[in-house]
Amino acid sequence: MMKTEIRNPWLSKILAAHPLAHFLFTRVVTMVFMLFILGLGVFGLMSLAPGDIVDNYVRAQLLNSGSVSTQNNVLTPQEIAAMKHRLWLDRPFWEQYAHWLERVFVEHDLGRSLLSQAPVLFLVESRMVNSLVLNLISLVFITLSSFALGIWLSAKAGTKLDTGMAFISLFLNAFPGILLLLLLQIFAAATKTFPVTAYPSQSFVGNPLEFGFSYLYHIALPLLGAFLGGIGGSLRLIRATMLDQLGQPYITALRSRGVPEGRILFHHAFRNTMNPFITGASTLLADLFSGSLILEIIFAYPGIGRLMYEAVLQKDINLVMTNIMFISFLILLGMLLSDIALALVDPRIRYAKS
Repeated sequence: MMKTEIRNPWLSKILAAHPLAHFLFTRVVTMVFMLFILGLGVFGLMSLAPGDIVDNYVRAQLLNSGSVSTQNNVLTPQEIAAMKHRLWLDRPFWEQYAHWLERVFVEHDLGRSLLSQAPVLFLVESRMVNSLVLNLISLVFITLSSFALGIWLSAKAGTKLDTGMAFISLFLNAFPGILLLLLLQIFAAATKTFPVTAYPSQSFVGNPLEFGFSYLYHIALPLLGAFLGGIGGSLRLIRATMLDQLGQPYITALRSRGVPEGRILFHHAFRNTMNPFITGASTLLADLFSGSLILEIIFAYPGIGRLMYEAVLQKDINLVMTNIMFISFLILLGMLLSDIALALVDPRIRYAKS
């Protein structure tokens, strides 16, 4: 592994004395570098797509130019060129990226949506809260259910119940997520027991309590879809890890000493199942965010995934960049926190300087 040279003697001394601090410092530097490369790639891919947001705007004007008054508002070629120059759309993508970085870090401004002219930060913040609520609730339900069912089934290994649940978890893990969401949407439309959209129509300001109950009612099916899409793999992981731990020699030694089975399950075997789950929790969070794109489109949920989808279609580069950077930062932060939690849970793990 390539070593990171640190010329500051004071910082080098601290990092050498604390391996975990050196690990965190290295991971943060790596995160910044990954976000930089990701942003450059996004600008490059957006530049490869045919047309831009100005072309989309002109195309919409031409399609609506039925009346004489509308025809007079169609932009001339000179106006189109001036607009592209003002938005930096006539430059190479690396110059556009450098301009975006300068505006963000020097002027502390994420810019405005090129389509709606609303502040990008306002649009992303309002949608990000909705996505975080949905995904974090799903993650909590999946985690608690996976541990509860995984420990219970490992204690009943080989029974018909264990075999049946193993088949169900494998089926859920292999079932296409988009088909599951479509079936839930069809179920809601056919039975009318749940709304087909995942967000209430009433305002939070007028009656917060009523809005809260209505919100939970509206997101019931999306939560169920996210839960069923993630519980299969997590349950299989916990069950397999518990069975592996229960077959270890130290478990046999504990049983021979007369240690109660409950203590063996929860105090010894369960603690060692935390390591692989913590490692996979960050991946599960990333899967939830990536899967929420389809979920938010199908259930018309005003989240960050749907906002990014609309921004990509319109080639609104300011909105696309901010969306991707926010989501990528949250995923990388989740991976970093999972590594820290792994070091805290398992005292045998020490991050030494490479």
